[in-house]
Amino acid sequence: MDLQTTIYLVVGASFALYIGIAIWARAGSTSEFYVAGGGVPPVMNGMATAADWMSAASFISMAGLIANMGYGGGLFLMGWTGGYVLLACLLAPYLRKFGKFTVPQFIGDRFYSKTASTVAVICLLTASITYIIGQMTGVGVAFSRFLGVSSETGIYVGMGIVFMYAVFGGMKGITYTQVAQYIVLILAYTVPAIFISLQLTGNPLPQLGLGSDMVGSDVSLLTKLDQVVTELGFGKYTTTTAGSTLNMFVYTMSLMIGTAGLPHVIMRFFTVPKVSDARISAGWALVFIAILYTTAPAVAAMAKMNLIRTVNPGIVMQNASPYNPESQIQYEARPDWMKRWEKTGLLKFEDKNGDGRIQYYNDKSKSEEFNAKATEAGWKGNELTVNADIMVLANPEIALLPNWVIALVAAGGLAAALSTAAGLLMAISAAVSHDLIKGVFMPDISEKGELMAGKIAMAVAIVISGWLGLNPPGFAAGTVALAFGIAASSLFPAIMMGIFSKKMNKEGAVAGMLAGLVVTLIYVFAHKGIFFIKGTEFVDLIGGANSFFGITPEAFGAIGALVNFGVAFVVDKVTKEPPEHIQHLVESVRVPRGAKAVDGAHAH
Repeated sequence: MDLQTTIYLVVGASFALYIGIAIWARAGSTSEFYVAGGGVPPVMNGMATAADWMSAASFISMAGLIANMGYGGGLFLMGWTGGYVLLACLLAPYLRKFGKFTVPQFIGDRFYSKTASTVAVICLLTASITYIIGQMTGVGVAFSRFLGVSSETGIYVGMGIVFMYAVFGGMKGITYTQVAQYIVLILAYTVPAIFISLQLTGNPLPQLGLGSDMVGSDVSLLTKLDQVVTELGFGKYTTTTAGSTLNMFVYTMSLMIGTAGLPHVIMRFFTVPKVSDARISAGWALVFIAILYTTAPAVAAMAKMNLIRTVNPGIVMQNASPYNPESQIQYEARPDWMKRWEKTGLLKFEDKNGDGRIQYYNDKSKSEEFNAKATEAGWKGNELTVNADIMVLANPEIALLPNWVIALVAAGGLAAALSTAAGLLMAISAAVSHDLIKGVFMPDISEKGELMAGKIAMAVAIVISGWLGLNPPGFAAGTVALAFGIAASSLFPAIMMGIFSKKMNKEGAVAGMLAGLVVTLIYVFAHKGIFFIKGTEFVDLIGGANSFFGITPEAFGAIGALVNFGVAFVVDKVTKEPPEHIQHLVESVRVPRGAKAVDGAHAH
């Protein structure tokens, strides 16, 4: 069976499975629509949480970023994993005990203010819609290559699939669909990694293969990779950092606290029967997440090695000089996998010196010696541009793995993007229908009316996110990093102060959320362009690119969080403290007794 037919069969079967589950588990009440009736077993909830949390950025983009950045890309591993632990230990059990559906509902009740709830909805919508852009970008990347359509058409198809199982199934349908999606995506990630680890190192465990010697050599994979990339003018793979040490630290912190403030992940802890189940499901989710996250560094290094070996096999296999074409093997024509990916526009080859060969190197190297050698060899600039988002998806093709493995990776990439998109849409739907319409504008709305409002809100969010996905501000993981920064600067401090500071009042919380959100958005928009219209003229408004101590916009969320905390505490000091019953409520939430049932309206 040819590759394209295999891909159609595998991806089609996975879509049929998701839609079938959604029809079987469709929601009939608001409780089922928002929190799956609160009856999901902890292990299954852990699996669904892992699928919800491991987005297109984790599956498609993260290993590609690590492959490009080297050691510095580890900040994504540390930030996202550390943030999940922070969420599971510090926030989730208390929020679950509070007994509400959503983050804005918690903030509105804790800070005894509909204004606080409304501001929280604005923050949630901003973060969630930005996050969905990254998922839609990932959907477009996967569809454009594997289904032979443009990325725009791929996004439209993805919107249709998500609409079918998210709008009709609600949280109940989404949860059981995400269990299936987790199984698909983890097999799609680990199976190719095992194959490639065996090819390169002879070790079937990628985690161990990363530190093993290459087949037929006494040189380790990482040592060889360091040697190869430095020969091509890049920095050492094992030591290169993401900008300054300060930026790397702040970037990691932004991802960490942004993770802990993500509303769609927090909602997962309301789908289990008891508080103790929330803790158990958090532990299981961490196990399920760790399978992919411990594999990602190996996938990144092996993908980088395979790419260079494909383009310039002599430098890898024979230790030949890259500057002398006569001393090494080189491809006279591009391999088939490159031609397939060129059609997507995510991989580009331009023969600048007209020799028919691919010169892949760092033409912006700061080494004068390297630049002199490159000029002497007749090189006229790097000729190969590879988008970070394709490294994981293209890796099985580069390694010439069987067609069924390539098809499985296609299904896995789509599962990762669609599962997180569904969770985000659920958070958006709940925020609009439950927190805004029922909580603020129409308190007497019927359950049926609220359910319909939630479905309409989700449908509108799908259309908006699809449009933004067609006009993204950057690659998938970069866009997702912006979403984490927004969550970090707005929601995380309010949730933390709501749980751990009984003296924090509504004026402080509202002022803090607005200040953190506005400061972060100004810094991001100045770099990315207003309404995601790319341009550099806005950067001058803040004194130039990365003008705040060299911190990049993706890392600025942690600074926004500090602004949020600072403004909140200053305003709190000059306004009156919360009512007595609110202070008692905060104390009772932190007491590990008397778990409260979730009904969306009352804490029993």
